[in-house]
Amino acid sequence: MSTIQDVAREAGVSVSTISNVLNGRTDRMRSETLQRVQATIAALDFRPNRAARQLKTGHTPMLGLLVPSIANPMYGYIAREIETVAQERHGHRVVLGNTYRNRDKETGFFDDLLAHGVRGVVVISSLVDEQHFEAAVQRGLVMVSYDRRATPGRASAIDHVSVDNFEAARLATSYLIAKGHRRLAFATASGQTMSRSEKIRGFRAAAEAAGLQGSARVIDGSTASGYGDSEMADVGRLLATRIAAGRARPTGIVAVNDMLGFGLMAGFRDAGVAVPAEVSVVGIDGLFLSSLMSPGLTSVSLPVPEMAATIVERLIGRMADPAIAPGEFLFSPALVERDSVSPPARKKAAA
Repeated sequence: MSTIQDVAREAGVSVSTISNVLNGRTDRMRSETLQRVQATIAALDFRPNRAARQLKTGHTPMLGLLVPSIANPMYGYIAREIETVAQERHGHRVVLGNTYRNRDKETGFFDDLLAHGVRGVVVISSLVDEQHFEAAVQRGLVMVSYDRRATPGRASAIDHVSVDNFEAARLATSYLIAKGHRRLAFATASGQTMSRSEKIRGFRAAAEAAGLQGSARVIDGSTASGYGDSEMADVGRLLATRIAAGRARPTGIVAVNDMLGFGLMAGFRDAGVAVPAEVSVVGIDGLFLSSLMSPGLTSVSLPVPEMAATIVERLIGRMADPAIAPGEFLFSPALVERDSVSPPARKKAAA
């Protein structure tokens, strides 16, 4: 088995240079040196002793990623992008855990990560209370909270990275209004998080700006467990059945995310309600699956690769330099038009 000394000798560099490459400290390294070291590591099939590295540095080259439920493909998409940046740019692997937005589960994961020498963690939670996050930071974790804004007026030891959820829902709602829709609904699951609350605010703001607050309503579906992250398609399907059977059915619906939007379209199909001829649907996420639906789901897309890069760079940077102050990073969404939206039936008849 090759040693770090073997790699250094073969590559014609110092052991410290090899160490810098293994630990992602390559910003000031010449590109030809980096390429030569990487090629030598691959040729000798060198694998560093992670246990020894932990004894020496006090941490392992791994990041934690805690998601509500990997059953929602959006979290799989985010996980893939975070892992790609962490591995390819910094030589860090990612360990994944499902928390179901449960405070006790999150705290348990923090304990496990610290016990195994993992110092950086991304948490997708969006809960109002982050006190257990702050407690974990005091114990040595460097943390990024994804999908919620920082609490106004409160100092935090945590980075916050999020898309502008208010704007995402406002964009979706304004698009339906521009298409002629006047009876609007926002469909969501019953468990409220900060990101869901922001989306509802954006929906209502767009409706109010158009003078439609009287005909815009929020419809939520109950979930079997917690916040329903693994049940979104089922919630959407049941909501569609309820909406289809109701009076004064909305003609345009914004779904809290794409998975619930998929469920809505499936439920309307089951009920014999045509999308978009009788009801239009807009999702929020921009999953690749949206383009595979029939009709394709119009969706507000999130800049996931850019957000993932910021998340990882903040973790790596703040682990290397604790003097770097935590910050808030807000990204803009963009509407992607597909075939799940058309003018309401009366508009088309008038045309």
